[in-house]
Amino acid sequence: MSKEIEITLLPDGKKLTAQEGTTLSEILGKPGGGGQWVAAKLDGQLVDLTRKIDRDATVEAIGKDAPEAIGILRHSAAHIMAQAVKSIFPEARVAIGPAIENGFYYDFDVERPFTQEDLEKIEERMREIVSKKLVFSRRDLPREEALGLFSEMGEKYKVDLLEQFADPTVSIYQQGDFIDLCRGPHIPQTGFLKAFKLTSVAGAYWRGDEKNPMLQRIYGTAFFDVESLKKYLTFLEEAQKRDHRRLGKELDLFSFSEEIGAGMVIYHPKGALIRHILENFEKREHLLRGYQLVIGPTLLKTDLWKRSGHFDHYRENMYFTEIDEQSYGVKPMNCLSHMLIYKSRIRSYRDLPLRYFELGTVHRHEKSGVLHGLLRVRQFTQDDAHILCAPDQLNDEIKSIIDFVSDVMGIFGFEFEIEISTRPEKSIGSDEDWDRATGALRKALDEKGFAYQVCEGEGAFYGPKIDIKLKDALDRRWQCATIQCDFTLPERFDLTYIGADGGRHRPVMVHRVILGAMERFLGVLIEHYAGAFPVWLAPVQAMIVTVTDSQLEFARTICSELRSRGVRAEVDTRSEKLGYKIRDAQMQKVPYMLVIGDKEVQGGAVAPRKRDGTQLDLMNSGEFADLVERECLESSKGRVGLNIL
Repeated sequence: MSKEIEITLLPDGKKLTAQEGTTLSEILGKPGGGGQWVAAKLDGQLVDLTRKIDRDATVEAIGKDAPEAIGILRHSAAHIMAQAVKSIFPEARVAIGPAIENGFYYDFDVERPFTQEDLEKIEERMREIVSKKLVFSRRDLPREEALGLFSEMGEKYKVDLLEQFADPTVSIYQQGDFIDLCRGPHIPQTGFLKAFKLTSVAGAYWRGDEKNPMLQRIYGTAFFDVESLKKYLTFLEEAQKRDHRRLGKELDLFSFSEEIGAGMVIYHPKGALIRHILENFEKREHLLRGYQLVIGPTLLKTDLWKRSGHFDHYRENMYFTEIDEQSYGVKPMNCLSHMLIYKSRIRSYRDLPLRYFELGTVHRHEKSGVLHGLLRVRQFTQDDAHILCAPDQLNDEIKSIIDFVSDVMGIFGFEFEIEISTRPEKSIGSDEDWDRATGALRKALDEKGFAYQVCEGEGAFYGPKIDIKLKDALDRRWQCATIQCDFTLPERFDLTYIGADGGRHRPVMVHRVILGAMERFLGVLIEHYAGAFPVWLAPVQAMIVTVTDSQLEFARTICSELRSRGVRAEVDTRSEKLGYKIRDAQMQKVPYMLVIGDKEVQGGAVAPRKRDGTQLDLMNSGEFADLVERECLESSKGRVGLNIL
C-alpha cells in the first residue's frame, strides 16, 4: 500500500498531501486539457509533468509565461521536426537537436542537402503531428540497453553520443513512432506547439569538427502564440536586410576569397577607409586617457607561450611554425609582448599605472563551421590594451575602463548589458588570486552602480572578466568590450615594481578591449546602422552628380575644394541619367548628394540632397563643408570633425 507524501506548492508555500507515485500532472490538476502548465520544477529541477513523486517535495508549476517554458517548447519542436523528417526521409540519421536562443535546430545525415521545398513538406508533416496531440513519454534505460536500441535503429550518431556517456542510466523520449535520446523535459503533448516556422538550412560538421561528416542543419523557431511568431519573422526579415555580409558586398566594403583562405578578410577601399577612421578615432581617445601606443611582433617563440599557459590551455586555437629549427607561435593575443615591454626596465611605483595600447592583429584557429562573415574570422585586429598597476590602483583603473566603454558606446548609439564570468575548470593561478580578481571586478561595477549577471565558469583561463554585450537597433546582443583582471601572468613572468618602501612588489594586469575585434565591431556597426553610417564615419560623405557632362569640370573643382577641407567627396562621372545617379547614391547610402546643373555652375554653388530625400538650399562649397563639419561633430558627440584622417 502506497504511503502519503507532503507536497509544498511554490511560490505560495501551500501544502497538500498525495499518494506516493502520484504524477505532477495529477498534483497540478490535469494540465493537458486547458494547456495551463508546460512542465514543473521538482525540488528545483525541471521535469516533465508525467514525473511520479515518491517523496516529500516542493513543486513549482511552469506556465507558458515562465522563463523556462519557451526553451522547453522549442526543444520539443526540434523533436517534432525530427519525427517529420524521419517520416519523409526514412534513410535520414538524426544527430542532435537542441533549443537555442530564438529557436531550435536539428542536425541530420542525409543523402542530399535539404531544399526549400523540403522545408515546406517537413512543416506540413509537423502540423499533422501536432494535430494528433501525441504524448511525450519518458523512459530511463541502462546505458547498454540504450546502445543496443539505437544500434538496432541504425542511429549511429546516437550510438556515438552514448559511447561518450559515463552515466550507467540514460533517458529516452518517444512521441508516436519517434524515439530520441534526450534528458528532457518536454511539453506534455505535441498539440502545445501552436506557432512554428522552419527558417533555414546550413551545413554543420558532426561535433563541430571538419574531420567529421558534414550534416544538414535545419533551423526553426517556435512560440506559444501566432502573434509572437509573426513579430519574430518580421524581425528576421529586417535582420536579413541588415545582414553585414550582403551589405558588405552591395556597398563594396569587403570580401572573402577561397583562394586566400577561409576567415581572412579582404578590405576594399571603402571598408579600409571606415576601419582607418575607427582606428584613428581609437588612437586619439586612448592618448587622451593616458595610454601609450606600442607594437608587438606577430611571431613569438613557443617557449613563451608555454610559460604563459597558452600552450597548455589555448593551443588548439593557435597556429605554429618553425624557423631555423626553432618553434614559434602566431600570436592569438597581445599580452605577452606588452609584459616584456614592462619588464624591459626597472619600474617604480611612481611609474604606475602603465597603460599599453596596441591595435594588434592576431590569429586564432576557428573551426570552419563557425566562421561567419566579419563576426567570426581567423585573422582580426583588436583594440587591445594592458594596464599594469599597483593593487591599490586596480579599482580606479577598472572603473575608468567602464567609463571609457560607456562613453564610446554612447557615440555609436549602443546601450549595453554586463556579465561577470568566473573561474573555468581549465585555468591557472591560485584560488586566492582568482577571488581577489573577481572581487575587484564586482566592487568596481557595484561602485559604478551597474547591474550585472554572473556566468559561472566562463572566465579566461588566467582570470575572471567583465563582458559587455551591446544592444543594437534590433535589440540583439553582441559581445565586444571585455575587461579581464589578472594576478597570474604577472607572477609567471616575474613582473615587479619598486614600492615606496624600497621593496619589490607584484603589479596587477588588466587586459581590456573597448570595441573588441575591429572586424567584428565593423560587422555589428553595418547591421546596427543598416549600412547608413553617420556622417563622421561614412567612407563617402558627398557624392557629386551632374545633370550633363558639361558640368563635369565644375563638379571636379567643387570636389577638390571639398577634399581640401577634409570632406570625403567623389564625382559620379558616368554618362547616366540624373535620376539613376541619385538613386545609386541612395543605394550606396551616401549621406549627401550634390546635384550640379547649369544653374549651379552659373551661381558657383551646389544643391545638397540628403540620403532621406530632403532637399537643402543652394550653398557654396565652403558653406557645405561647414555643414558637414557641424554634422560630424553632432553625430560623434563633439569628438570627430573633418580632421579624422
